[in-house]
Amino acid sequence: MDFALNDEQREFRDHCRRFAREVIRPVARKHDAEESTPWEVIREARAWGLNGLDHIQRTGQDRDGQLGVIAAEEMHWGCAGIALAVNGSGLAAAGIAASGSPEQIARWVPQCFGSDEEIKLGAYAVTEAQAGSDVKSLRTTAKLDGDEWVLDGTKVFITNGGIADVHVVVATVDSALGHRGQASFVIGKGTPGLEQGKKETKIGIRASHTAEVVLENCRIPAENLLGGMDKLNRKLERARSGQKSGASNALATFEITRPMVGASALGIAQAAYEWTLEYLDGQTIESRPALKEQRIQQVLADVATEIDSARLLVQRASWMGRNGVPMSGGQGSMSKLKAGDVTMWATTTLMDLVGPYAQTADCPLEKWFRDAKIYQLFEGTAQVQRLVISRMQAQEYRERLEWAGELAAGGAPATPVSAAA
Repeated sequence: MDFALNDEQREFRDHCRRFAREVIRPVARKHDAEESTPWEVIREARAWGLNGLDHIQRTGQDRDGQLGVIAAEEMHWGCAGIALAVNGSGLAAAGIAASGSPEQIARWVPQCFGSDEEIKLGAYAVTEAQAGSDVKSLRTTAKLDGDEWVLDGTKVFITNGGIADVHVVVATVDSALGHRGQASFVIGKGTPGLEQGKKETKIGIRASHTAEVVLENCRIPAENLLGGMDKLNRKLERARSGQKSGASNALATFEITRPMVGASALGIAQAAYEWTLEYLDGQTIESRPALKEQRIQQVLADVATEIDSARLLVQRASWMGRNGVPMSGGQGSMSKLKAGDVTMWATTTLMDLVGPYAQTADCPLEKWFRDAKIYQLFEGTAQVQRLVISRMQAQEYRERLEWAGELAAGGAPATPVSAAA
Protein backbone atom coordinates (compact mmCIF):
# COMPACT_ATOMS: atom_id res chain seq x y z
CA MET A 1 0.00 0.00 0.00
CA ASP A 2 1.41 3.37 -1.05
CA PHE A 3 -0.34 6.68 -0.48
CA ALA A 4 2.34 8.78 -2.20
CA LEU A 5 1.92 10.33 -5.64
CA ASN A 6 4.50 9.06 -8.11
CA ASP A 7 6.83 11.34 -10.06
CA GLU A 8 4.49 11.63 -13.05
CA GLN A 9 1.53 12.49 -10.85
CA ARG A 10 3.47 15.13 -8.91
CA GLU A 11 4.74 16.69 -12.12
CA PHE A 12 1.20 16.70 -13.52
CA ARG A 13 -0.14 18.30 -10.31
CA ASP A 14 2.46 21.07 -10.53
CA HIS A 15 1.60 21.61 -14.21
CA CYS A 16 -2.11 21.96 -13.38
CA ARG A 17 -1.40 24.33 -10.48
CA ARG A 18 0.74 26.54 -12.72
CA PHE A 19 -2.06 26.70 -15.31
CA ALA A 20 -4.57 27.58 -12.60
CA ARG A 21 -2.32 30.31 -11.22
CA GLU A 22 -1.13 31.83 -14.52
CA VAL A 23 -4.16 31.40 -16.79
CA ILE A 24 -7.31 30.90 -14.72
CA ARG A 25 -6.95 33.18 -11.72
CA PRO A 26 -6.11 36.39 -13.64
CA VAL A 27 -9.51 36.27 -15.41
CA ALA A 28 -11.61 34.51 -12.74
CA ARG A 29 -13.18 37.66 -11.31
CA LYS A 30 -14.02 39.00 -14.78
CA HIS A 31 -15.90 35.91 -15.91
CA ASP A 32 -17.59 35.56 -12.52
CA ALA A 33 -18.90 39.12 -12.70
CA GLU A 34 -19.93 38.90 -16.36
CA GLU A 35 -21.24 35.32 -16.15
CA SER A 36 -19.41 34.73 -19.41
CA THR A 37 -18.02 31.56 -20.96
CA PRO A 38 -14.19 31.68 -20.78
CA TRP A 39 -13.44 30.63 -24.35
CA GLU A 40 -9.88 31.96 -24.16
CA VAL A 41 -9.14 29.77 -21.13
CA ILE A 42 -10.64 26.70 -22.82
CA ARG A 43 -8.32 27.28 -25.80
CA GLU A 44 -5.33 27.75 -23.51
CA ALA A 45 -6.24 24.57 -21.65
CA ARG A 46 -6.08 22.73 -24.96
CA ALA A 47 -2.62 24.22 -25.64
CA TRP A 48 -1.46 23.14 -22.15
CA GLY A 49 -2.75 19.60 -22.70
CA LEU A 50 -5.53 19.98 -20.12
CA ASN A 51 -8.55 19.72 -22.39
CA GLY A 52 -9.65 17.49 -25.24
CA LEU A 53 -9.27 13.87 -26.25
CA ASP A 54 -5.54 13.65 -25.50
CA HIS A 55 -6.19 14.84 -21.95
CA ILE A 56 -9.08 12.39 -21.51
CA GLN A 57 -6.96 9.51 -22.79
CA ARG A 58 -4.01 10.41 -20.58
CA THR A 59 -6.08 10.64 -17.41
CA GLY A 60 -8.01 7.51 -18.34
CA GLN A 61 -4.86 5.45 -18.83
CA ASP A 62 -3.44 6.30 -15.39
CA ARG A 63 -3.50 2.91 -13.68
CA ASP A 64 -3.91 4.54 -10.27
CA GLY A 65 -6.86 6.65 -11.38
CA GLN A 66 -5.35 9.79 -9.85
CA LEU A 67 -4.57 12.12 -12.76
CA GLY A 68 -8.23 12.99 -13.30
CA VAL A 69 -8.91 13.94 -9.69
CA ILE A 70 -5.60 15.83 -9.51
CA ALA A 71 -6.58 17.92 -12.52
CA ALA A 72 -10.06 18.55 -11.13
CA GLU A 73 -8.78 19.75 -7.76
CA GLU A 74 -6.06 22.00 -9.17
CA MET A 75 -8.27 23.58 -11.84
CA HIS A 76 -10.94 24.33 -9.25
CA TRP A 77 -8.24 25.80 -7.03
CA GLY A 78 -8.01 28.38 -9.81
CA CYS A 79 -11.75 28.98 -10.28
CA ALA A 80 -14.64 26.53 -10.00
CA GLY A 81 -16.76 28.16 -12.71
CA ILE A 82 -13.93 28.30 -15.23
CA ALA A 83 -12.85 24.75 -14.40
CA LEU A 84 -16.39 23.52 -15.07
CA ALA A 85 -16.42 25.40 -18.37
CA VAL A 86 -13.13 23.78 -19.36
CA ASN A 87 -14.13 20.26 -18.31
CA GLY A 88 -17.92 20.29 -18.58
CA SER A 89 -17.88 18.36 -21.85
CA GLY A 90 -16.39 15.37 -20.06
CA LEU A 91 -19.76 14.37 -18.58
CA ALA A 92 -21.34 14.15 -22.03
CA ALA A 93 -18.38 12.10 -23.25
CA ALA A 94 -18.75 9.81 -20.22
CA GLY A 95 -22.43 9.35 -21.01
CA ILE A 96 -21.63 8.36 -24.58
CA ALA A 97 -18.87 6.01 -23.44
CA ALA A 98 -21.17 4.37 -20.86
CA SER A 99 -24.06 3.70 -23.25
CA GLY A 100 -22.82 3.90 -26.83
CA SER A 101 -21.53 1.35 -29.29
CA PRO A 102 -17.85 1.49 -30.33
CA GLU A 103 -18.89 3.20 -33.57
CA GLN A 104 -20.95 5.80 -31.73
CA ILE A 105 -18.16 6.45 -29.25
CA ALA A 106 -15.69 6.97 -32.10
CA ARG A 107 -18.08 9.34 -33.87
CA TRP A 108 -19.53 11.43 -31.05
CA VAL A 109 -16.94 11.67 -28.27
CA PRO A 110 -14.49 13.69 -30.42
CA GLN A 111 -17.34 16.08 -31.27
CA CYS A 112 -17.75 16.86 -27.56
CA PHE A 113 -14.32 18.53 -27.64
CA GLY A 114 -13.59 19.57 -31.23
CA SER A 115 -10.07 20.37 -32.36
CA ASP A 116 -7.36 22.88 -31.51
CA GLU A 117 -8.67 25.06 -34.31
CA GLU A 118 -12.37 24.68 -33.44
CA ILE A 119 -13.30 24.18 -29.80
CA LYS A 120 -16.57 22.32 -29.24
CA LEU A 121 -18.66 21.56 -26.18
CA GLY A 122 -20.80 18.69 -24.92
CA ALA A 123 -23.81 18.71 -22.59
CA TYR A 124 -25.34 15.87 -20.57
CA ALA A 125 -29.05 16.53 -20.09
CA VAL A 126 -30.75 14.50 -17.36
CA THR A 127 -32.21 16.78 -14.67
CA GLU A 128 -35.83 17.94 -14.90
CA ALA A 129 -37.89 20.31 -12.78
CA GLN A 130 -39.72 17.50 -10.96
CA ALA A 131 -36.95 14.91 -11.27
CA GLY A 132 -33.63 16.18 -10.00
CA SER A 133 -32.05 13.35 -8.07
CA ASP A 134 -35.05 11.07 -8.78
CA VAL A 135 -33.91 9.82 -12.19
CA LYS A 136 -36.74 7.27 -12.49
CA SER A 137 -39.30 10.12 -12.66
CA LEU A 138 -38.05 11.76 -15.87
CA ARG A 139 -40.90 13.05 -18.02
CA THR A 140 -39.00 13.78 -21.23
CA THR A 141 -40.22 11.21 -23.74
CA ALA A 142 -38.74 9.57 -26.83
CA LYS A 143 -41.08 7.90 -29.34
CA LEU A 144 -40.04 5.97 -32.42
CA ASP A 145 -41.68 7.28 -35.60
CA GLY A 146 -40.50 5.29 -38.58
CA ASP A 147 -36.75 5.70 -38.79
CA GLU A 148 -36.68 8.67 -36.43
CA TRP A 149 -36.95 9.26 -32.69
CA VAL A 150 -39.14 12.18 -31.58
CA LEU A 151 -38.13 13.78 -28.26
CA ASP A 152 -40.29 16.13 -26.18
CA GLY A 153 -39.61 17.64 -22.78
CA THR A 154 -37.59 20.21 -20.85
CA LYS A 155 -34.28 19.68 -19.07
CA VAL A 156 -33.09 22.14 -16.42
CA PHE A 157 -29.78 23.21 -14.89
CA ILE A 158 -27.79 21.74 -17.78
CA THR A 159 -24.10 22.64 -18.02
CA ASN A 160 -23.46 23.94 -21.57
CA GLY A 161 -27.19 23.53 -22.22
CA GLY A 162 -28.21 25.04 -25.54
CA ILE A 163 -24.70 26.12 -26.56
CA ALA A 164 -23.21 22.63 -26.82
CA ASP A 165 -22.32 21.01 -30.10
CA VAL A 166 -23.43 17.64 -28.73
CA HIS A 167 -26.31 17.09 -26.32
CA VAL A 168 -26.69 13.68 -24.68
CA VAL A 169 -30.32 13.45 -23.54
CA VAL A 170 -31.80 10.81 -21.24
CA ALA A 171 -35.48 10.23 -22.07
CA THR A 172 -38.26 7.79 -21.20
CA VAL A 173 -39.22 5.22 -23.80
CA ASP A 174 -41.62 3.23 -21.61
CA SER A 175 -42.88 5.13 -18.56
CA ALA A 176 -44.30 2.00 -16.92
CA LEU A 177 -40.77 0.64 -16.41
CA GLY A 178 -39.29 3.58 -14.46
CA HIS A 179 -35.55 4.03 -15.01
CA ARG A 180 -35.45 0.67 -16.80
CA GLY A 181 -37.63 2.18 -19.52
CA GLN A 182 -35.17 4.98 -20.30
CA ALA A 183 -32.57 5.43 -23.01
CA SER A 184 -29.88 7.93 -23.98
CA PHE A 185 -29.85 9.85 -27.25
CA VAL A 186 -27.33 12.08 -29.02
CA ILE A 187 -28.54 15.32 -30.58
CA GLY A 188 -26.20 17.30 -32.82
CA LYS A 189 -25.98 21.08 -32.93
CA GLY A 190 -28.61 22.84 -35.00
CA THR A 191 -31.14 20.01 -34.82
CA PRO A 192 -34.67 21.49 -35.24
CA GLY A 193 -36.72 21.16 -32.08
CA LEU A 194 -33.83 21.66 -29.65
CA GLU A 195 -33.61 25.13 -28.17
CA GLN A 196 -31.93 26.82 -25.24
CA GLY A 197 -34.43 27.95 -22.65
CA LYS A 198 -33.71 30.19 -19.69
CA LYS A 199 -30.07 30.78 -18.88
CA GLU A 200 -29.67 30.59 -15.11
CA THR A 201 -28.13 33.34 -13.00
CA LYS A 202 -26.38 31.52 -10.17
CA ILE A 203 -24.88 32.37 -6.81
CA GLY A 204 -21.60 30.71 -7.78
CA ILE A 205 -19.76 28.90 -10.62
CA ARG A 206 -20.94 31.81 -12.74
CA ALA A 207 -18.40 31.29 -15.53
CA SER A 208 -20.05 27.95 -16.27
CA HIS A 209 -23.02 28.24 -18.63
CA THR A 210 -26.14 26.67 -17.09
CA ALA A 211 -29.47 26.69 -18.93
CA GLU A 212 -32.68 24.90 -19.78
CA VAL A 213 -32.77 22.63 -22.82
CA VAL A 214 -36.19 22.61 -24.47
CA LEU A 215 -37.11 19.69 -26.74
CA GLU A 216 -40.24 20.13 -28.86
CA ASN A 217 -40.92 17.61 -31.61
CA CYS A 218 -37.15 17.17 -31.85
CA ARG A 219 -36.51 14.55 -34.53
CA ILE A 220 -33.26 12.64 -34.71
CA PRO A 221 -32.15 9.61 -36.74
CA ALA A 222 -32.78 6.19 -35.19
CA GLU A 223 -29.01 5.65 -35.19
CA ASN A 224 -28.66 8.40 -32.57
CA LEU A 225 -30.02 6.04 -29.92
CA LEU A 226 -26.96 5.18 -27.85
CA GLY A 227 -26.36 1.44 -27.87
CA GLY A 228 -28.78 0.81 -30.74
CA MET A 229 -32.24 -0.74 -31.02
CA ASP A 230 -31.21 -4.32 -30.34
CA LYS A 231 -29.66 -3.38 -27.00
CA LEU A 232 -32.68 -1.27 -26.04
CA ASN A 233 -35.15 -4.02 -26.97
CA ARG A 234 -33.26 -6.56 -24.87
CA LYS A 235 -33.23 -4.17 -21.93
CA LEU A 236 -36.98 -3.49 -22.21
CA GLU A 237 -37.76 -7.18 -22.56
CA ARG A 238 -35.81 -8.00 -19.40
CA ALA A 239 -37.57 -5.21 -17.53
CA ARG A 240 -41.05 -6.34 -18.67
CA SER A 241 -40.32 -9.93 -17.68
CA GLY A 242 -39.29 -8.84 -14.19
CA GLN A 243 -35.62 -9.78 -14.52
CA LYS A 244 -33.20 -7.90 -12.31
CA SER A 245 -30.98 -5.25 -13.83
CA GLY A 246 -28.34 -2.84 -12.66
CA ALA A 247 -28.59 0.89 -12.21
CA SER A 248 -29.72 3.15 -15.04
CA ASN A 249 -27.12 4.42 -17.49
CA ALA A 250 -27.59 7.90 -16.06
CA LEU A 251 -26.93 6.69 -12.53
CA ALA A 252 -23.96 4.64 -13.73
CA THR A 253 -22.48 7.72 -15.40
CA PHE A 254 -22.88 9.79 -12.24
CA GLU A 255 -21.29 7.07 -10.08
CA ILE A 256 -18.19 7.13 -12.29
CA THR A 257 -17.89 10.91 -12.03
CA ARG A 258 -18.62 11.40 -8.31
CA PRO A 259 -14.97 11.23 -7.19
CA MET A 260 -14.22 13.91 -9.79
CA VAL A 261 -16.93 16.11 -8.30
CA GLY A 262 -15.48 15.52 -4.86
CA ALA A 263 -12.01 16.49 -6.05
CA SER A 264 -13.46 19.62 -7.66
CA ALA A 265 -15.03 20.68 -4.38
CA LEU A 266 -11.73 20.16 -2.57
CA GLY A 267 -9.99 22.53 -4.95
CA ILE A 268 -12.17 25.31 -3.54
CA ALA A 269 -11.53 24.24 0.05
CA GLN A 270 -7.78 24.04 -0.52
CA ALA A 271 -7.72 27.47 -2.16
CA ALA A 272 -9.63 28.99 0.76
CA TYR A 273 -7.37 27.31 3.31
CA GLU A 274 -4.13 28.40 1.62
CA TRP A 275 -5.32 31.99 1.22
CA THR A 276 -6.43 32.17 4.85
CA LEU A 277 -3.04 30.94 6.05
CA GLU A 278 -1.31 33.60 3.97
CA TYR A 279 -3.71 36.31 5.13
CA LEU A 280 -3.42 35.46 8.83
CA ASP A 281 0.35 35.20 8.56
CA GLY A 282 0.39 38.97 8.09
CA GLN A 283 -2.09 39.73 10.87
CA THR A 284 -1.53 40.41 14.55
CA ILE A 285 -3.88 40.18 17.53
CA GLU A 286 -2.87 42.50 20.36
CA SER A 287 0.69 42.62 18.99
CA ARG A 288 0.86 38.82 18.80
CA PRO A 289 1.12 36.99 15.43
CA ALA A 290 -2.33 35.60 14.53
CA LEU A 291 -0.95 32.18 13.63
CA LYS A 292 0.35 31.78 17.18
CA GLU A 293 -3.10 32.20 18.69
CA GLN A 294 -4.28 28.80 19.93
CA ARG A 295 -7.92 29.38 19.02
CA ILE A 296 -6.85 30.08 15.42
CA GLN A 297 -4.52 27.10 15.39
CA GLN A 298 -7.37 24.86 16.55
CA VAL A 299 -9.60 25.95 13.66
CA LEU A 300 -6.87 25.66 11.03
CA ALA A 301 -5.98 22.19 12.28
CA ASP A 302 -9.60 21.06 11.92
CA VAL A 303 -9.83 22.48 8.39
CA ALA A 304 -6.59 20.85 7.28
CA THR A 305 -7.63 17.50 8.77
CA GLU A 306 -11.07 17.53 7.14
CA ILE A 307 -9.64 18.42 3.72
CA ASP A 308 -7.09 15.63 3.93
CA SER A 309 -9.64 13.05 5.05
CA ALA A 310 -11.99 13.99 2.21
CA ARG A 311 -9.13 13.83 -0.29
CA LEU A 312 -8.29 10.28 0.80
CA LEU A 313 -11.90 9.23 0.18
CA VAL A 314 -11.74 10.80 -3.29
CA GLN A 315 -8.45 9.11 -4.11
CA ARG A 316 -9.74 5.73 -2.95
CA ALA A 317 -12.95 5.96 -4.97
CA SER A 318 -11.08 7.09 -8.07
CA TRP A 319 -8.63 4.21 -7.70
CA MET A 320 -11.51 1.75 -7.30
CA GLY A 321 -13.27 3.06 -10.39
CA ARG A 322 -10.14 2.90 -12.52
CA ASN A 323 -9.30 -0.65 -11.42
CA GLY A 324 -12.79 -2.10 -11.65
CA VAL A 325 -13.22 -2.59 -7.91
CA PRO A 326 -16.99 -2.53 -7.17
CA MET A 327 -18.03 0.42 -5.02
CA SER A 328 -20.60 -1.79 -3.33
CA GLY A 329 -20.42 0.14 -0.07
CA GLY A 330 -21.16 3.51 -1.68
CA GLN A 331 -17.53 4.64 -1.81
CA GLY A 332 -18.13 6.91 -4.81
CA SER A 333 -21.02 8.63 -3.07
CA MET A 334 -19.01 8.87 0.15
CA SER A 335 -16.26 10.78 -1.63
CA LYS A 336 -18.67 13.29 -3.14
CA LEU A 337 -20.68 13.68 0.07
CA LYS A 338 -17.68 14.23 2.32
CA ALA A 339 -15.89 16.60 -0.04
CA GLY A 340 -18.97 18.72 -0.66
CA ASP A 341 -19.81 19.03 3.03
CA VAL A 342 -16.19 19.73 3.97
CA THR A 343 -15.89 22.47 1.36
CA MET A 344 -19.06 24.27 2.45
CA TRP A 345 -18.05 23.97 6.11
CA ALA A 346 -14.43 25.00 5.50
CA THR A 347 -15.24 28.15 3.52
CA THR A 348 -17.80 29.20 6.13
CA THR A 349 -15.44 28.47 9.02
CA LEU A 350 -12.55 30.32 7.41
CA MET A 351 -14.75 33.34 6.76
CA ASP A 352 -15.66 33.38 10.45
CA LEU A 353 -11.95 33.27 11.28
CA VAL A 354 -11.07 36.19 8.99
CA GLY A 355 -13.96 38.34 10.17
CA PRO A 356 -15.96 41.17 8.50
CA TYR A 357 -13.50 41.54 5.60
CA ALA A 358 -14.52 38.07 4.41
CA GLN A 359 -18.00 39.27 3.40
CA THR A 360 -16.69 41.85 0.93
CA ALA A 361 -16.22 41.26 -2.79
CA ASP A 362 -12.57 42.25 -2.37
CA CYS A 363 -11.95 39.15 -0.27
CA PRO A 364 -11.42 35.91 -2.25
CA LEU A 365 -13.25 33.95 0.44
CA GLU A 366 -16.50 35.58 -0.63
CA LYS A 367 -16.29 33.96 -4.10
CA TRP A 368 -15.11 30.58 -2.80
CA PHE A 369 -18.04 30.59 -0.37
CA ARG A 370 -20.48 31.23 -3.23
CA ASP A 371 -18.87 28.55 -5.40
CA ALA A 372 -18.88 25.95 -2.63
CA LYS A 373 -22.63 25.47 -2.20
CA ILE A 374 -23.26 23.76 -5.54
CA TYR A 375 -21.15 20.78 -4.46
CA GLN A 376 -23.84 19.87 -1.92
CA LEU A 377 -26.49 20.07 -4.65
CA PHE A 378 -25.65 18.87 -8.14
CA GLU A 379 -25.07 15.28 -9.28
CA GLY A 380 -27.12 14.18 -6.30
CA THR A 381 -27.68 16.33 -3.23
CA ALA A 382 -25.89 15.59 0.02
CA GLN A 383 -29.13 14.12 1.35
CA VAL A 384 -29.44 11.79 -1.65
CA GLN A 385 -25.81 10.70 -1.25
CA ARG A 386 -26.61 9.67 2.31
CA LEU A 387 -29.57 7.62 1.10
CA VAL A 388 -27.43 5.93 -1.54
CA ILE A 389 -24.69 5.12 0.96
CA SER A 390 -27.09 3.78 3.61
CA ARG A 391 -28.93 1.57 1.11
CA MET A 392 -25.70 0.18 -0.32
CA GLN A 393 -24.33 -0.43 3.17
CA ALA A 394 -27.52 -2.27 4.13
CA GLN A 395 -27.36 -4.38 0.99
CA GLU A 396 -23.73 -5.21 1.67
CA TYR A 397 -24.65 -6.21 5.23
CA ARG A 398 -27.43 -8.51 4.01
CA GLU A 399 -25.08 -10.13 1.52
CA ARG A 400 -22.53 -10.79 4.27
CA LEU A 401 -25.23 -12.41 6.40
CA GLU A 402 -26.33 -14.58 3.49
CA TRP A 403 -22.74 -15.59 2.77
CA ALA A 404 -22.13 -16.49 6.39
CA GLY A 405 -25.34 -18.53 6.46
CA GLU A 406 -24.34 -20.46 3.36
CA LEU A 407 -21.00 -21.31 4.94
CA ALA A 408 -22.74 -22.60 8.06
CA ALA A 409 -25.20 -24.67 6.04
CA GLY A 410 -22.36 -26.24 4.10
CA GLY A 411 -20.72 -27.53 7.23
CA ALA A 412 -18.02 -24.88 7.45
CA PRO A 413 -17.86 -22.72 10.56
CA ALA A 414 -19.90 -19.55 10.10
CA THR A 415 -17.71 -16.51 9.70
CA PRO A 416 -18.62 -13.55 11.91
CA VAL A 417 -20.33 -10.79 9.93
CA SER A 418 -17.58 -8.34 10.78
CA ALA A 419 -14.99 -10.58 9.15
CA ALA A 420 -16.95 -11.74 6.14
CA ALA A 421 -16.38 -8.75 3.84
